[in-house]
Amino acid sequence: MDRTLVIGIGNPERGDDAAGLAVAAWLAGRLPESVAILTHDGEATSLLTLLGQASAVYLVDACVSGVPAGTIRRFDVTAAPLPRESFAVSTHGLGLADAIELARALDQLPAPSVVYAIEGRTFEPGASLSPAVGEAIARVGDRLRAELDGHVKEPDTDA
Repeated sequence: MDRTLVIGIGNPERGDDAAGLAVAAWLAGRLPESVAILTHDGEATSLLTLLGQASAVYLVDACVSGVPAGTIRRFDVTAAPLPRESFAVSTHGLGLADAIELARALDQLPAPSVVYAIEGRTFEPGASLSPAVGEAIARVGDRLRAELDGHVKEPDTDA
């Protein structure tokens, strides 16, 4: 199987939780046709199915870790688990970190598997993206494009 997926995760009705969806929209038309861009609500079991159908996966989601809003972090989840406490904003019982660990346990986690996380601030129903998160959308998109092109190795956090 040779299928590369970029999956933007989030809820468009909950402020910064829509960060992954916004990155997916920004990337539309900017990646090679061989890369599928999907959006997803983050529900673990259906996300697990997608992970099992990919040869490489790049996921984009909002996180909450206490750093300034709009901070971008990159996690190589092929090498190590996601910090579960940073991805606890899911409205589902199981979220992104759970789906990744289930895929790992079932030997369905593609290599590479990378998560780009944008630190969020506002997650209230009906809220818009915060300005800091809105400014991070194109930066994440550019980093993903460069990584997919194989030209740039990105640092784990903003400097």
